[in-house]
Amino acid sequence: MNRFGPWLIAVMTLLGGCTQAPPNGHWHDLVTDYVESYLRHHPAFAAAQGRHEFDGQLPDWSEVGLRAEETRIERFRHRVEEFPINQLSLAERFEREHLLTRMDREIFWTRIAAAPFHNPAFYLGMSDGGDSLDPATYVVKPYAPVEQRARAMIAYARNVVRVAPDIRRNLAGPMPPTYIKLGVSGFRGLASFYRHDAPLAFAAVRDEALRAELSAALEPAAKALEAIAADLERRPSTTAFSEALGPEKFAAMLRMTERVDLPLSALEAALQADLDRNLAALDDACRHYAPHATTADCVEQMNAHKPTHGPVSAARQQLPALKRFIVDRDLVTIPGDEEALVEASPPYNQQNGAYIDPPGYFDRGVPAVYYLSPPDPSWTAEEQAAYIESDANLLFVSTHEVWPGHFLQFQWSNRTPSVIGGLWVGYAFAEGWGHYAEEMMWEAGLGDGDPETHIGQIFNALERNVRALCAIGLHVHHMTLAEAEQLFREKAFANPGEARQQAARGTYDPGYINYTLGKLMIRKMRDDYCSSRGGRACWKGFHDRLLAKGGPPLPLLRHELLPDDPGPVL
Repeated sequence: MNRFGPWLIAVMTLLGGCTQAPPNGHWHDLVTDYVESYLRHHPAFAAAQGRHEFDGQLPDWSEVGLRAEETRIERFRHRVEEFPINQLSLAERFEREHLLTRMDREIFWTRIAAAPFHNPAFYLGMSDGGDSLDPATYVVKPYAPVEQRARAMIAYARNVVRVAPDIRRNLAGPMPPTYIKLGVSGFRGLASFYRHDAPLAFAAVRDEALRAELSAALEPAAKALEAIAADLERRPSTTAFSEALGPEKFAAMLRMTERVDLPLSALEAALQADLDRNLAALDDACRHYAPHATTADCVEQMNAHKPTHGPVSAARQQLPALKRFIVDRDLVTIPGDEEALVEASPPYNQQNGAYIDPPGYFDRGVPAVYYLSPPDPSWTAEEQAAYIESDANLLFVSTHEVWPGHFLQFQWSNRTPSVIGGLWVGYAFAEGWGHYAEEMMWEAGLGDGDPETHIGQIFNALERNVRALCAIGLHVHHMTLAEAEQLFREKAFANPGEARQQAARGTYDPGYINYTLGKLMIRKMRDDYCSSRGGRACWKGFHDRLLAKGGPPLPLLRHELLPDDPGPVL
């Protein structure tokens, strides 16, 4: 089977044109075999997903180990492709396509993009899963008594010392300055965390011998991470962005990781049209909010209204009201009674302005944590002050991350019966849903038509619009970093620090196109699905069906919901 062939037509035929087969025990065995093999070879991911027999372990990140993992996944992919489709039920065929996509995602980033040998983000946490040096599983997730987590942290710290030389060798070549900055910040931030924050996190450990063992393990790990950062600081940097994927690899990224197979020109036109739509909406909102101001001054006025007691305190107050709004407007089923915590981001992961760390698929009773990051201390005082989210902006950040965004989505995915659907929620689905939720909540009446609230929603949308265009610009059209920063300043009204940060992210995370791409696919799916089912009245049913499958590729999910009218994804 050609990975780059007309896969969607084949899937449509298989899903829509065959009699449903009974559940197949051999298929279940193959899925279980792959999942267990994957977890063994990706133990940090396994532990984060709640499989704590893998606590404290890290993968083989040597070049030999990475190449062996590519081969392992290729062999499993062949087994999945060769499995007789006519023996599978419709649900199993759907799961099969999701699994193949996830395998292709691994193959793209490790083999085609060669991320382990070029991109520090590979070790610091790629945007849609995989292994990471992030120790949050042991530090902030209360899945076990603190003594048990301390022992896991000791093992983890010792394994950091083991893998650090491999990471240094893998990242030995010249890099773009943005990659070096990311690596230095991330690895040094982790070192600082091991030295200063981790001991505090385990202060409740009463066993003196265990505390001493933990202390003895943390410092060598911190030194090993510092050595990676120091290596990167000495690394010769390229004078321009030298890691652009180019049009063929960029298109392959979308096909292999998201099953989006569109001409880049058509995709770019759709992204530009959404930017234009949001800019027009912003102009209209500003006419009501600040009729005599320029659009830039209008946005600045909205951004000047900062949370009185800081964003963490404000977000904690926003979440109950957002949840009540979802229930009162009957927008989507809330499948559980879990709540998200809100905390400041740890120092090793402050390049993300906001993010959520949800419980894993196998976790039970573990809370999600919604993190908000302080500004970069190296920025000027003015830039740091501007970086803090405004009240209206933060409302939609909280919408995106918690209610009804990622937190609600992972409540659903962690309950899906398919282990493939629950373990692997794709980038476009996860970020597309979070971003879709922002505009959907405004459309449903959040803010009661208040123009300042609307500007906060549009402000978030514009940032994602520009991310998408910069992803294509930087990786396909030879856009410079300065041009990307300027686009964020002019079209997303970003402050200088935010514009720098967002433009830099586009170099090492070209997948951040998926925020807007995913949103547009979900909006198109909703409009097509609800057009004959009562319009607004069918939103809840659509949202529930959308979320029930976990995290499959959105084009595949579109056919599941619209088998007789699949239509274009955009």
